[in-house]
Amino acid sequence: MGRLAGLSMRNRALIALITVFVLLFGVISTGRLRQELIPRISVPVAVVYVSYPGASPAVVEQRVTIPIEQAVASLQGLESSSSVSAAGSSTVTLQMRYGSNMSSVQQDAKAAISRVEGVLPDGITTQVLTGSIDDVPVLQLAVADDTSAGQLAERVRTLVVPEIEKVDGVRTVSVAGAPIPQVLVAVDDARLSDKGVTVAQLQQAIGSAGAPAAGGALRSGDQELTVTVGERYTAAADVAAVTMTSPTGAAVRVDDVARVSEREAPATSLARTNGRESLALSVTKTPDGNSVAISGQIRDKLAGLDAALGHGAHTTVVFDQAPFISDSIHNLLVEGGLGLLMAVVVILLFLASLRPTLVTAVSIPVSVLMALIGMGTAGYSLNMLTLGALTMAIGRVVDDSIVVIENIQRHLGEGQRRQEAVLTGVREVATAITASTLTTVAVFLPLALVGGQVGELFRPFAITSSLALLSSLVVALTIVPVLAYWFLPERSRSHVTALDDATGRPRRTPMQRVYLPSLTAAVRHPWLTVVVAVVLLGLSGALVPRLQTNFLGDTGQNTLTVTQKFRPALSLAEQDRQARSVEEALRSVAGVATVQTTIGGGGAESMFTGGGADKAIFSVTTDPGADQVAVQQQVRDAVKPLTGVGEVAVAAQAGYGTSTIDVTVTAPDTDRLRSATTAVHEALTDLEGSAGVTDTLTADRPTVVVDLDRTKAAEKGVDERTVSSSVKAALAPQQVAQVETDGVTKDVMISVGDAPVGLDALRDLKVPATVVKAPATPTTPTTPTVAPRTSAAQAAQAAQAAQAAKPQSTTVRLGDIADIRQTDVATSIARSQGRRSATVSVTPAGSDLGAVTRAVSAKVAAVPAPAGSASASAESAPTSRRPSVSSGWHCWSPSPSSTS
Repeated sequence: MGRLAGLSMRNRALIALITVFVLLFGVISTGRLRQELIPRISVPVAVVYVSYPGASPAVVEQRVTIPIEQAVASLQGLESSSSVSAAGSSTVTLQMRYGSNMSSVQQDAKAAISRVEGVLPDGITTQVLTGSIDDVPVLQLAVADDTSAGQLAERVRTLVVPEIEKVDGVRTVSVAGAPIPQVLVAVDDARLSDKGVTVAQLQQAIGSAGAPAAGGALRSGDQELTVTVGERYTAAADVAAVTMTSPTGAAVRVDDVARVSEREAPATSLARTNGRESLALSVTKTPDGNSVAISGQIRDKLAGLDAALGHGAHTTVVFDQAPFISDSIHNLLVEGGLGLLMAVVVILLFLASLRPTLVTAVSIPVSVLMALIGMGTAGYSLNMLTLGALTMAIGRVVDDSIVVIENIQRHLGEGQRRQEAVLTGVREVATAITASTLTTVAVFLPLALVGGQVGELFRPFAITSSLALLSSLVVALTIVPVLAYWFLPERSRSHVTALDDATGRPRRTPMQRVYLPSLTAAVRHPWLTVVVAVVLLGLSGALVPRLQTNFLGDTGQNTLTVTQKFRPALSLAEQDRQARSVEEALRSVAGVATVQTTIGGGGAESMFTGGGADKAIFSVTTDPGADQVAVQQQVRDAVKPLTGVGEVAVAAQAGYGTSTIDVTVTAPDTDRLRSATTAVHEALTDLEGSAGVTDTLTADRPTVVVDLDRTKAAEKGVDERTVSSSVKAALAPQQVAQVETDGVTKDVMISVGDAPVGLDALRDLKVPATVVKAPATPTTPTTPTVAPRTSAAQAAQAAQAAQAAKPQSTTVRLGDIADIRQTDVATSIARSQGRRSATVSVTPAGSDLGAVTRAVSAKVAAVPAPAGSASASAESAPTSRRPSVSSGWHCWSPSPSSTS
């Protein structure tokens, strides 16, 4: 390695140019690096979401969840699966092997589900979703004004969304909370009966008229034209003009028997920001997008966008990654700068000369900039881990240069010529500093070879630190010798002699006079030295258990999430009333800047927002300058005394993942699952270091069961399909077609009268029936007749009898053919690896996640098996969890969900 110094000395001008190039290109590369919170990591999870309106959790489990679980069980790379069957929906989560191609997984899952479509019920909609860290919004906005939500949504889509999408690096801008436009066909029963038209005929006419059909191809001259029969609806008037034929042959328009109008769909959720109804905008970035730059450009546009919206519009920033990223980077840069300054000061104190100090100090920025160039080439970003690697490396990159410059200075002090001193000094220590640097690199570089999510997270840290260390070695062997040749002065022989003592040996410095006696004593007593070293090592190891462990630790982010769980089956109005109590309590806390409230909802988006039909989610943004830990505690204290509002939980919002420790409990049946989960919950209550314990067991949800008596139904001419469709149509409008206007799709809904209220009204519901009357049997004479003739009267009588034998349309009361009763059923049914499961979640009060996890594991291990359980054999669990198997039930030890 000493030959590098000789090569550098022979090409000093080239080394100088290379150094300047590294400085300039390094600064340019630094400005182009993306700024993120943590490195981009993959999420090998796919979610199958199925909507099955009107179905109970038990029906959803049997008819949807289990068939889909069986269908996707053969997917290549599937490690585990879990599911939740709720009223009207099924969610199956697939944990794939790390490194799986999620696009291929998505396609394979769709293909697997398509193979079981024959056993799945009609009327379901299926989505297969995958995501990544880039799907996490970099910016969330709330927009409110003095107009209606529908008018605001239209202006936001036309004025705001296009402007934000123009920002470089923006991938999508989604608008949530906007009302859904519909075309309502309100049927008049009396007019419908007068015209002799049924609801089924009306539905069929509207559905078929608005659905274009392929008519084949038509030759016209030298062209072949595609023929399409019919066209899509473009306005509500098109629906109103649809014509049917009555039994009498008369033409009947839709608006003859119904009132057609446009409306907004009834709200199933509510959204507010600081107590004011609002729309939510979520902005995601492209993989190469710069979060900080995107946020800055969008914030600069907000004032102009509010003015363009008018009507007192105001946009509030609810969540923004950029300030936190900028603050984190700024703090690391400040700490790195202070480290650089302290390193220079320490070097100056030890070398006791300004010129060697400055030569050595040059190696720090050059090494760091060389590492930044390598980061840009590798596609890495500036984030907490890469900046942490650079900050750590600042103190280490200067070591090689110190050794080189000190040895060169020693040879100059002995009176050697400058070039000879440089070459000799570098050659003597080149092997030592190379071995030292490579040894340190060997500590960090293996982190880049670790697989899985942890490896992907820490790979940039390992590569960055290794690049900085190797750069420091190159700088010490090339640039430092050239700078030493140019800036370190030669010393005359008389000056060297003046530094010797009376015996001709070099005079000792004050530091040498302190250090050499200690070194001599250590050498004279080697065993004592070894014993002291071992004792110090043992004491250091004893302190390891006292260290706090966490995934990313307390990042100081000024956001937290409050979740309110309502009693099942509450109306939206009652949920709103209870949520306002929590909202007012949150807004009264000093240090809380913004409270965004989302009540109710559901659908596929609820899997990512944490919302649901019986929940309210409060996204709280606090003052960045406030003590975040203290504010979180004040929020917990504010909501704790509230009564009559359901369960309220507070958790710090993590940038990635969640901040809870989850214990998954599985059992063969619901009763033992409830018993085991309750036992685990009670064991973890008041756990030291815990801020709260919740579980996924919910109160039973009241539901109405229509139990059809098939014998009575058959006698009345009613089948189960007719009953189901009649009840659905009576309780809620049914979608039969769509209207497309200016790119906006509106569902066409048919409403038949007022929805029944209460069980008695449901029992009185009229259900269509088909009755066949048997013709009267004429009395035949007993005396024989010869060759009777068919008279005109007899022919008329036969025709009348045939007419009477035709099916006759009528209605029957639902309560006459079915038993209608209210009962309680499970709100949701969870499964893990094909078994019934529940999850108990513990929220740590502090940042020592490791200690809380150990305490949870100890508590769970001490939970006895439920009484009366049958024995069960051990089974494998996911590698991230250690199975603890008790008689008849299985309790998986906790795994911090923030690492998932």
